[in-house]
Amino acid sequence: MTAHNANSAPVTALCSRRSFLMGAASLGALGLGGCVTNDGMSLAEAEKLYGAVPDPKFPIAAVDIGKVDPKYYRRLVPYESAEAPGTIIVDPANYYVYRIEGEGNATRYGANVGREGFLWHGNAYVGRKAEWPVWTPPPEMIKRQPEAAKYARGMPGGPENPLGARTLYLYQKGRYTLYTLYSTSDPETIGTNLTSGCTGLLTQDMIDLYTRTPVQTKVIVLPA
Repeated sequence: MTAHNANSAPVTALCSRRSFLMGAASLGALGLGGCVTNDGMSLAEAEKLYGAVPDPKFPIAAVDIGKVDPKYYRRLVPYESAEAPGTIIVDPANYYVYRIEGEGNATRYGANVGREGFLWHGNAYVGRKAEWPVWTPPPEMIKRQPEAAKYARGMPGGPENPLGARTLYLYQKGRYTLYTLYSTSDPETIGTNLTSGCTGLLTQDMIDLYTRTPVQTKVIVLPA
């Protein structure tokens, strides 16, 4: 299936398995230093926010916050919007995802986004949700990256699955766009363009967003 941007140009938005992502930059530790990050959040607060999470199926490890620029930590920020509370806004140009909270505020999450040639924009909605979803590479990906063929019948959910612990699937007019919001356990990817169209949040952030997002929630993907 294909997604369509605001200009009605069809675009295929596909997710990549982490080991198949091309052009991913390897980022070193940021060396935060001291006891307070440069956005005012203490390291103790950040470590608590991104600590290990118990899960009925698979344990979720703590995030190595030294690999994440503090500006991408989850924060409640001023954000004026006419959209209803709960609406999700993806801002790929700045590597953020917002959840509108109302009264001029939004929860902001750091994200990774699609690389050049795989970005699209427009309105969608959450058509379904999944915990530890199966990942199946679409034919287009297998054609580009033959090594993905071994998962043509699906890769079971789990820590090694590229979709991670939680996924929100985006739809338009009843059809899956092949665009998702997914959870990543690779902190060094936040703030980068490396996927085949999907948007990844740190697992702890994605669980927060997933828990508060019902099916049918409106999603707006801004131009990059």
